[in-house]
Amino acid sequence: MSVRVNIRGQAAAPGSLADALKDVKLKLVTISGKGGVGKSLVSTSIAVGFAMRGYKVGVLDGDVYGPTVPKMLGLSDMTLYVEQKTGKIVPVTGPLGIKVVSIEFALPSDDTAVIWRAPLVNQALRDFVAQVDWGPLDVLVVDLPPGTGDAPLTIAQSLQGGLDGSVVVTIPTEISRRIVLKSIDFSRKLNIRVAGVVENMCCFMCPGDGKVYYIFGRDAGKRIAEAAGVPFLGGIPMDPEFSQYLDAGRLHEFLAKDNETAKAVLSIVDKLAEMYRDKLTQQVQPGREKPRRISLLKLPGEEEGES
Repeated sequence: MSVRVNIRGQAAAPGSLADALKDVKLKLVTISGKGGVGKSLVSTSIAVGFAMRGYKVGVLDGDVYGPTVPKMLGLSDMTLYVEQKTGKIVPVTGPLGIKVVSIEFALPSDDTAVIWRAPLVNQALRDFVAQVDWGPLDVLVVDLPPGTGDAPLTIAQSLQGGLDGSVVVTIPTEISRRIVLKSIDFSRKLNIRVAGVVENMCCFMCPGDGKVYYIFGRDAGKRIAEAAGVPFLGGIPMDPEFSQYLDAGRLHEFLAKDNETAKAVLSIVDKLAEMYRDKLTQQVQPGREKPRRISLLKLPGEEEGES
């Protein structure tokens, strides 16, 4: 028996987020210093890629103001539920068995704006980690809001060293390069290992002649990674067919295709899998369940109500 989750009510007392994720082997966050670089695309692609490799995967869409993960996975019409027996939020199950939690699942419509100040955003992110029944996972990918402010800081500090790595997303421009270096500095100051840099929109795959065009310059992401002394995980081309599959919520179908763009994405996943091979093969001891009250946060202007 379960009931639908609405975003109403008061925040729960804080719990240990690190304890809540004891059954997760590998915990990655994707970060970017600015919006519009394709961070959510990279997050979702990494999750799908790991699932295609046979891993149990979860995605936390932590970009509260601009959630897009459900759209890419064809899950926009789904909703979150609270399991009455356990009092935990049940993730939506997407393609390849990927478990997904996003604020979008609890909004009344696609065009509803989330008008929250930082404290509410921080509490929502805590709740979406600690009060979700993730179950045993090989990989959890957390798509953080852009920037280096409250939201990413909340997750990093709350997990108390439990994060295994950050994937920094950039595009090949000088402005993005400067911002990326700030994101890398952010990770280091919080003692989060920088797994590497991903360069989105690295080039253009022309569907007409099949040629590759480096519109914004070549090897920008690689140079950024080398300058910062971190790994370069790879680049993702601009591909019109890729965009069509994303808009249709069929990312998993595109990555199963035999083309250069899909191969580029899966190459990034394979590098991460090799980098964290020990983590992914370790045996995880199940964490002890602790009772918690579900936090059902209220949107400004809404009436209090029962879920």
